[in-house]
Amino acid sequence: MADPRGWLAAAAGSAVTSWQPAGGGHGARHYRAALADGREIFVKAAADRTGVPAIHAQARGLGWLCEPAGAPVAGLVAAADGLLALRWVAPGRADRAAAERFGRELAWLHAAGAGAFGAPWAGYIASLPLLNDQAGSWPDWFARTRLLPYCAIAADRGEFGSGDVALIESVAVRIGELAGPAEPPARIHGDCWTGNVLWSAGRGWLIDPAAHGGHRETDLAMLALFGAPHLDRILAAYDEAAPLAAGWRSRVPLHQLHPLLVHVCLFGGAYREQALAAARAALAA
Repeated sequence: MADPRGWLAAAAGSAVTSWQPAGGGHGARHYRAALADGREIFVKAAADRTGVPAIHAQARGLGWLCEPAGAPVAGLVAAADGLLALRWVAPGRADRAAAERFGRELAWLHAAGAGAFGAPWAGYIASLPLLNDQAGSWPDWFARTRLLPYCAIAADRGEFGSGDVALIESVAVRIGELAGPAEPPARIHGDCWTGNVLWSAGRGWLIDPAAHGGHRETDLAMLALFGAPHLDRILAAYDEAAPLAAGWRSRVPLHQLHPLLVHVCLFGGAYREQALAAARAALAA
């Protein structure tokens, strides 16, 4: 991998005047840089070669999400082998007005659409591969690429027993009746939990995507999973801008099941009961 500071200066066309560590996670190191032209930049660098594919997937996803004008996405400055540079988002606060604006802008982003469910690049969610095989029907695609693979990983790692696997598989079998009305592929963030929304200058800005063509209810369910600020205002503004299909609230557990399975795979049994509860709620709905 290239030296991050030399790479950033060449890619941004401006000398690096400040370089500070800013944490990290999931196989990457984070930095905050200042450029001679006054810009502040966030840099993500793969800690080793194993982290390169995930950063590549994020770069592809960010570029794709930024295509619609006005999308609420942190601006991509440059990307290279295991390196990603974004415009630094200065910390702010989420108020009702910012939440409502974010809800409208998220609806706009989703409405930009996708050519199919999935994506034409290999995906990642955190440090786990994300199957992006493309398809024209959401229910079977969701079961095949978002539920069953992570159920299998959880079982292989000893986090799920046979009864747990059977429960998740029952959701996959009944996915057609649980999925609600058919919708076209939306341009979604794919990992839209509250930690991936930065609030600044009266807006919410999306970072760290697992972007793909998906179901728009997935992003909204992710926002609810760990408690986005002013969630009621985000949802109300979204629904006003792009009305949601009847019964969408009852489908929230179905859409939360994938990220909960991912959490079981990444963090172990602490999330097992929450994932199984989501599966039961999806079936009950």
